[in-house]
Amino acid sequence: MLPWLARRLFQSLLLILVLATVVFAVVRLAPGDPLNRMVDDETGAADQALIRTRLGLEGSLVQQYGRWLRGVLQGDFGLSLRQQRPVADIVAEAVGPTLLLTASAYALHLLLAVTAALIMSTRPGRPADHWLQGVGLALYSVPGFWLGLMFIMLFSRYLGWLPAGGMASPDAPFMGPGARALDVLHHLVLPMATLALGAFMGTARYLRAALDDILAQDYILAARARGIPERRVLVHHALRNALLPLITLLGLSVPFLLGGALVVEVVFGWPGMGRVTIEAIWARDYPVIMATTVLTGAAVVLGSTLADLLYRWADPRLRLPDLGPAEGRSTGGR
Repeated sequence: MLPWLARRLFQSLLLILVLATVVFAVVRLAPGDPLNRMVDDETGAADQALIRTRLGLEGSLVQQYGRWLRGVLQGDFGLSLRQQRPVADIVAEAVGPTLLLTASAYALHLLLAVTAALIMSTRPGRPADHWLQGVGLALYSVPGFWLGLMFIMLFSRYLGWLPAGGMASPDAPFMGPGARALDVLHHLVLPMATLALGAFMGTARYLRAALDDILAQDYILAARARGIPERRVLVHHALRNALLPLITLLGLSVPFLLGGALVVEVVFGWPGMGRVTIEAIWARDYPVIMATTVLTGAAVVLGSTLADLLYRWADPRLRLPDLGPAEGRSTGGR
């Protein structure tokens, strides 16, 4: 296990380094100069050179990359060109809201997926099966921004039940801790539902296929023959084994959730990493773009590694040592 983990961590770090290099080159080689947003026609060449040096934009692309990489290894992501604040402070303020949104959306997505899979697997060909598949595939196929805008129009404008955007009400600083937490949850409902409803059917169909395969196994037939209630057979025997592949799906869901959160955060004005990234792209704020992109890529890579690690822990067969040729022949001969 330890050699495998060491190899995976090395591969993950190497992949993150390659990602950072490619993103740095693409961002810096894009047309335009961020200095144009900070100077005017009256700014002299000497002043422009001084500003460029202060912002770390002088020198060749390789020199700029070397300075940036040394700073990152020391925990310094640089200074935001637009806000003139440390990038680490900007990212730290945005990580919490993004984690809250993606974690709650993934939990709701799993709840919906498991419920839908159980209904579709136990009622194949019935109206509930067709209705769930139709609605789920419709939600899966529409763009996230369109679904979010429809939710805003229905639940905020017409019904007035939920806020249209933001993470807190204007009077939130004057609320108590409990009221402030409820206010955040009130603002979380629409973006969380948008992110979860757009993704649950893919997981539900995957689970349904796993359940259909498991329900046909001999040990399920034996459990039913012993008179075990059907609900117990489904939950304790079939569903428990069908949930094991979800560990692999967890690693694959991280990029989907983060990509969807970027769109959802912009639509709902949620102050997370996605919104910060979009604002930085429009302002050509290189340090912020690099920080958010690299951190997002690192989260995807490490999420995949964690999913593989959990799968090995959950499935004892993957923890067995590899048999050499001689061992394999001797085992086969016995």
